[in-house]
Amino acid sequence: MTTATTRTESATADRTAASPQRNDLVLGAFRVVVSFLFACHGLQGFGLLGGIDGQGAAVPVGSFPGWWGSVLEVGCSVLVLLGVAARPAAVLASGAMAFAYFVYHQPTALLPLHNLGEPAALFCWSFLLIAVLGPGRYTLTRLFRR
Repeated sequence: MTTATTRTESATADRTAASPQRNDLVLGAFRVVVSFLFACHGLQGFGLLGGIDGQGAAVPVGSFPGWWGSVLEVGCSVLVLLGVAARPAAVLASGAMAFAYFVYHQPTALLPLHNLGEPAALFCWSFLLIAVLGPGRYTLTRLFRR
């Protein structure tokens, strides 16, 4: 074996060994960012961060699906962000966004660009990815298990 081949194999082994750590770090960052943005979206329903109209208006308390959707968005986002029951919470969040897309956005136009459904579609698929891959290594649940 040549020195160049040995160096190449060594570099490949180093990348392979570092890959799971890097993947967990990226997955954790993805989970935190998506959850934070989802929480901000949910808080708008309660009149925070400009509210649903940009003037601080809130969804009427107890109304379906607006108020309950906001409760679900904030609750699921906190669980996913912390990594506590992240998979079930991500499935619930993904389903809620699929519901929002198909019930409210898709009937007005076929494409998300035309029906203003891009956020719902992106959140749906993002949370589905988290549900399938799991929350990663950096979670509150894993911290307490130690």
